Amino acid sequence: MIGTVRLDREGRARRMRLDLRVTADQLLWPLSTADAQLAGRVRIGGLADDPAADGRLEISPLARRRIRYQLSFTADGRQLTLDGWKSVSPRRPVKSMTSMPFALYDDGVRVGVGSLRFPVTTGLVPFLRSFRYPLKAASEPLMASRWKGESGRTEVWYTTATDPGTGTGVWLHHELVAPADGSEPYAHGWAAIFPQNEPVRHVRFGPAKWPGAQDGFAAAGVSAVTGRLTGSAGEMRWDLREQATDAPLFTFPRWSWRHPLLPSAQILPAARASYSGTISYGTKTLQLDGAPGASARIYGHGNAHTWAWLHADLGGGDILEVVTAASRRRWLRRLPPLVFLRLRMGGRTWPLRAERTAVGWAGLGRFRSTIGLPTWTVTGRAGLRRIRVEVTQPDDGTLALEYTDPDGASAVCRNSERASARVLLERWWGGWRLENEWTLAGTAHTEVGTR
Repeated sequence: MIGTVRLDREGRARRMRLDLRVTADQLLWPLSTADAQLAGRVRIGGLADDPAADGRLEISPLARRRIRYQLSFTADGRQLTLDGWKSVSPRRPVKSMTSMPFALYDDGVRVGVGSLRFPVTTGLVPFLRSFRYPLKAASEPLMASRWKGESGRTEVWYTTATDPGTGTGVWLHHELVAPADGSEPYAHGWAAIFPQNEPVRHVRFGPAKWPGAQDGFAAAGVSAVTGRLTGSAGEMRWDLREQATDAPLFTFPRWSWRHPLLPSAQILPAARASYSGTISYGTKTLQLDGAPGASARIYGHGNAHTWAWLHADLGGGDILEVVTAASRRRWLRRLPPLVFLRLRMGGRTWPLRAERTAVGWAGLGRFRSTIGLPTWTVTGRAGLRRIRVEVTQPDDGTLALEYTDPDGASAVCRNSERASARVLLERWWGGWRLENEWTLAGTAHTEVGTR
């Protein structure tokens, strides 16, 4: 909603804007009264820009003929409360449902009044598209193996984390390969430590026989299951507890994970997680205590022709996940890399549908990527937002490893736990204006793969 507010101590009106998310714990029946929670951003020109505003909403358009907003936010160092109400009138349904007078209070004392309106022309379609009915969690554990005995498949479990105290990065990669020629599947992987101002250390484990259906990965003395990662290989030993701190994130369309029709699909069983435990390498031991990171899953037919990946913990609960890749399939290889980008910000995921970022090559969208080293970029627009992501991998903080696909082809992947990233998010408000900007210096998790 947009409008103006006039403070009692001032003689002029200030521009005001509310961008709110409403969450209700019950269905909204027409003749009932429902309570909901408000969260979002309050902006008042020259006075306030609080992205952590919260409050409650009383929704009673027929029973009480009103919709009441009570919202707390910070302005000029003070905690203010907005108390507003829409008085629903059957004679003027559109105006009464889209206009809201309000008063501002400071510790119970009124300090201003104003009015806001919902911009029907530009806001109605995004508003209607934003409605969601929470889906029940999938009954299938997201860390469980998806392989059902097919030839020509690759399944990956990988975990990345950064120790906030030392800046040291951790990467654990677990992989199942079912060769295309029908020979026995095998399990293998690697573990790596990315210390600050020191060379990257890594070890490989496997190949080993795949023991069958699992709740995760378990082979070659290494295990990656829900809540626990353990193993030993060469000079390294690790025992980590994983605590999910966010909901799952489907980087690719949700259906592509449940029905593997695409060449590959990637998900995060939890968009954010914390890790505690120890990792020993050589004569050193790294103690993790609530280190931020995430575990991801891949299931498909092998590595792409070329690809890049980014996991960026932006702070404050915000997460950015990017996968951009060009397929090895002959009829897709000549196309520019597809982009799958998911930004979880303030508890909401943008774009609303994962497919939205991947259709740019068909002329239906505007997401593009340029894959290279040491820097690769992604740009795109969906709805009223556009984004630019620039990732830089340092040479001394990058580990190059060779992978083998189920058909025997090879690829080289360059991994880094010490990458830098700059993310610029803009929103259309009659012109492109900066909505948010993040800079990660040495804490971005990324990789670039080539043939």
